Amino acid sequence: MSSLENLPQIVEAALLAAGRALSLDEIQGLFEEGQAPDKKDLRAALARLAEDYAGRGVEIAEVASGWRIQVRKDYAPWVSRLWTEKPARYSRALMETLALIAYRQPITRGEIEEIRGVSVSSNIIKTLMEREWIRVVGQRDVPGKPSLYGTTRTFLDYFNLKSLDDLPTLAEIRDLDEINRELNLEDPDRPADLPKRPLVAFRSTPYV
Repeated sequence: MSSLENLPQIVEAALLAAGRALSLDEIQGLFEEGQAPDKKDLRAALARLAEDYAGRGVEIAEVASGWRIQVRKDYAPWVSRLWTEKPARYSRALMETLALIAYRQPITRGEIEEIRGVSVSSNIIKTLMEREWIRVVGQRDVPGKPSLYGTTRTFLDYFNLKSLDDLPTLAEIRDLDEINRELNLEDPDRPADLPKRPLVAFRSTPYV
């Protein structure tokens, strides 16, 4: 049997073994030189897998870094109980800061503070950087050269997005208050319980 005939099975096995998203280039790299299928064949194999997974508890999803096998969001509440550690807890201020960076990037810390009307804690920026959800993308050409922040591919993967175009439109979200309601953050001093993977605010499909 040639590699092309069982290409969907090879791709499926690779995605399961990797436990993360794989790009088309990475999948092509699994084959010997001169034997790698072209990207058109890989896309066809992924489409066939997606069709085979229809109606099952897992699915093939495309995110910023490539393709991965993940649990459908309908079944995430049960699967998430496999992990006994407490979920990460993030404050309303952190989530508002992340939302502003996502929607208004590139943006400086000062601009975030101007919009929110309060100072942004260094710990918030540090946490977002450590999670690799944001990065410095440049400096604003003004006195002091403040850093400009933008989101990362890791951010997109975490929230099950292929690109920033997949974020809900501002018309859908309307304002940060709606994000707060979705996150049940009516009390600004009460942190939110979040799963290890995606947040409700970005209407993402949990990746388990």
